[in-house]
Amino acid sequence: MVRLGFIIGFIALLGVLLSGLAAYRVHDQELALDRIALARAIDVHASLVQDRLTERELLARVASGLFRTPSVIKPNVLEPLRSAIYAFKTDFVVAGWIARLKPNELAAAQAAIAGAGFPNPQIRSYDDKPINPAEITQPIDVLMDLEPRSNETKTLPGRSYDQDPVRSAMLTRARVEKRSVASDPVPLIRGNGAVGIIVAAPVIPEGATEPAGFVTFSYELASLMLTNDDMSLFAVALRDPRKEGGELIANDQGVVSTRMAADGPAPSATRTVSFGGRDWQLGYYAKTNSARRAEQTAIIVAAIGFAITAMVCGLFGYVAYNNLRLSREIQVRIGFERRLTAVIDELNHRVKNILAVIQSIVTRTLRHGSDIDIARELLIGRIHAMSNVVSLLSESQWQGVKLKGLFEARAIPHADRIAVTGPDIAVSARAAQSLSLLFFELASHSDEGLSLVGKHPHITAAWTVTGEEGDEVFHFRWEEFNTSEATRRPDSDFGLILLDRVAPEALGGTAKRFFTDVSYVYELTAPMETVVDMTERDRTDKISAPVRPVRS
Repeated sequence: MVRLGFIIGFIALLGVLLSGLAAYRVHDQELALDRIALARAIDVHASLVQDRLTERELLARVASGLFRTPSVIKPNVLEPLRSAIYAFKTDFVVAGWIARLKPNELAAAQAAIAGAGFPNPQIRSYDDKPINPAEITQPIDVLMDLEPRSNETKTLPGRSYDQDPVRSAMLTRARVEKRSVASDPVPLIRGNGAVGIIVAAPVIPEGATEPAGFVTFSYELASLMLTNDDMSLFAVALRDPRKEGGELIANDQGVVSTRMAADGPAPSATRTVSFGGRDWQLGYYAKTNSARRAEQTAIIVAAIGFAITAMVCGLFGYVAYNNLRLSREIQVRIGFERRLTAVIDELNHRVKNILAVIQSIVTRTLRHGSDIDIARELLIGRIHAMSNVVSLLSESQWQGVKLKGLFEARAIPHADRIAVTGPDIAVSARAAQSLSLLFFELASHSDEGLSLVGKHPHITAAWTVTGEEGDEVFHFRWEEFNTSEATRRPDSDFGLILLDRVAPEALGGTAKRFFTDVSYVYELTAPMETVVDMTERDRTDKISAPVRPVRS
């Protein structure tokens, strides 16, 4: 059994190690694959964004190249670009022509705006406050034309952006650097409009050093840089150039909002794109936790491995246990047959002993010349006493009989008169048979009539155990009061033989009987080791014990 446990334990340990190794490898592979897939998707998205930005910036450059000698106050300047600027319908919002007007050109510009059909041709600031032309001493940047024209956009021409913090900075840098420049993220068309980016391209006439104006294109930030679908592996955010640590993100409706990067986890990767002479940093946040997903996959693999290991160990243990149980059952069957043979031999021996005793009882009781009625009564009583002790021995599996149990009324005449005292020791089967017949003989010959003083005899049966352990001695004393040699029935020949010779020899002791002035006394002394007979008890215990297989 121990060896089987070691084998199953080794299989279980091997299965656990293999399952753990498989889970570890799967964890690393899943993590690596997720990271590779995420990095590839991020690179593709960043490349697409850069291509989109390059196309928009190229459009601004081409548009500015078409106006080499424009008239700054000419109406409908953007008409030739109408087909081009509508090619980018997804993220394009509005295109504009911002002329750089000198103070003496303001009146003509106002008339041109009115002639183009715009409802508010007055030259005014970016927040729609009127401007006094007499107060203007330097050129100002005024929106002269735009596309597309709608009820909302028609109100914009005539605005000056010199005081606009975002557009003024963009136009100043484009004028100085003489190239396309992108603005900071800003609400488009109105204060609560969609957040977007404006790119301005300067229009420089031939032979001039200063631009005559600027062609501007406005794009929604959400669809320009932050486009993302629900099936993508990541969410993208743009670092806000206006606020340190801020990020711009777009929801599924394209609404852009601001958040602080420190409030959430760090991005999984960052990429830089160029647009309008500026670098823009995109932060990519994985939508799924690769480490947690890899751990979950590893746990599943490990659980499957453990389950398979448990099934293998259970199956192996079941088969091995059944084989072991079958082997033990065979051993038990062999042992049982051996024990049964020993029991039969022991039973034959005991039956022969009992039959010999009964034969002796019958022979001695029915001797020639005995009274048939008295003999029949004694024979039945003696056989009854033997039957009683055999029943008691059977109940105890021949482990011995309590000495007080031999004084039961069903086996001993006048049991109600007998006062029994002494330790309730358990005597051996051999001693029990002899003592049972001895007690019957003593009780059956006690006076059944009235004594000389008119009283029934009073009987005491007492025994003690004296001496130290190993040398203990059993003392038994039977005394019948209120009787005498004249009134007591004489002992039979069988009784005398039993009292004086058979019982003492069976117990390895001595006996004596005598009359006192008031009683009849029988004393028996024997070594305790023959009364108990441990060798007989051990032999009986081995026979009656259940058969157990030998441990391998």
